[in-house]
Amino acid sequence: MVSTRAALLFGPGQDYKIETIELDEPRAGEVLIQLRATGLCHSDEHARTGDMPMPHYPVVCGHEGAGEVVAVGEGVTSVAPGDHVAMSFVPSCGQCQPCRSGRAYLCDVGAKLFDLGMITDGRVAHRYGDTPVARYTQLGAFAEYQLLAESSVIKVDPDIPWTAVALVSCGVATGFGSAVNRGEVRPGDTVAVLGVGGIGINAVQGAKIAGAAKIIGVDPVAFKREQALRFGATHTFSSVDEAIAGVGPLTGGAMCDVVICTFGVMLGSLLEPALTLTTKGGTCVVTSVAPMAQGQVDMNLFMMAMMNKQLRGTVYGSVSPRVQIPKLFDLYRAGILKLDELITKTYTLDQVNEGYADLEAGRILRGALVF
Repeated sequence: MVSTRAALLFGPGQDYKIETIELDEPRAGEVLIQLRATGLCHSDEHARTGDMPMPHYPVVCGHEGAGEVVAVGEGVTSVAPGDHVAMSFVPSCGQCQPCRSGRAYLCDVGAKLFDLGMITDGRVAHRYGDTPVARYTQLGAFAEYQLLAESSVIKVDPDIPWTAVALVSCGVATGFGSAVNRGEVRPGDTVAVLGVGGIGINAVQGAKIAGAAKIIGVDPVAFKREQALRFGATHTFSSVDEAIAGVGPLTGGAMCDVVICTFGVMLGSLLEPALTLTTKGGTCVVTSVAPMAQGQVDMNLFMMAMMNKQLRGTVYGSVSPRVQIPKLFDLYRAGILKLDELITKTYTLDQVNEGYADLEAGRILRGALVF
């Protein structure tokens, strides 16, 4: 049995509480890690606000983590004690049809992401006293130690800083892939990124690295617009309406080849303005998480068809994490991809609520818990 401090969420609308929980020792196919850094991603806020209702409370949130392997269970071959790993909220079993066809970001094991029990054998392996504890996307990175399935960790080189490993495990891979992989940004394109937070800023980076000629960052927060310019945007606007009015003259009326929706919360009412920004034959990528009950969207279907536009969803940037993460670190080492600069402020585990207050207020681009 392993005891660890963790940030528990006991219900929607509540703050995190730091408590001690108990973890099983690793069994077959499992890994025990000591967390070193965890990014404060907005996706966890969906659990706290209730936009993404959790099937069980209490839950340990956090899914953008990096740590060191402490122990492994029987049959684990991809990592060993002492290895540095990134946590991946998309598990990759390597055996299901999506994994075998090169689409591990759609791994069938993802159906278990919000199960109370372990991915491996379904048992309850996390407890607060006698109460079972869930983990957000089977990770629960707001903890000093965590028990995970081997399919949820990816070995990384030990020279990469812990905070960089943490951020690449979700926000960087998702934002970058939204532009490069799902948006298929090409040299000379005009790209709009709607919402310049921890994911949107990396869509800006991805568009720049892919060779976009014009990159439009849209965000109501002045600090984030400043950061967009720092990371590669050529123009910024404070609202989508302003962008619609401003992008026309910039492009001779053509608008944007690729529009990437990385709003803090995706709502149905935001889709038609995003499509208005999208050029004839262009692509609109929806990366943002919407409330699970959001079942209707505003869309002019006539214009969608007659203008030959594409609407695409994406998860994890539409690339296998085991493929994407090493490539992103190669770009980081080469000085092409900015990772260290993404961190505005670091916090301790006990300051997790402060970190999310700063995120909500627009005072940080990305915060990280450092253990």
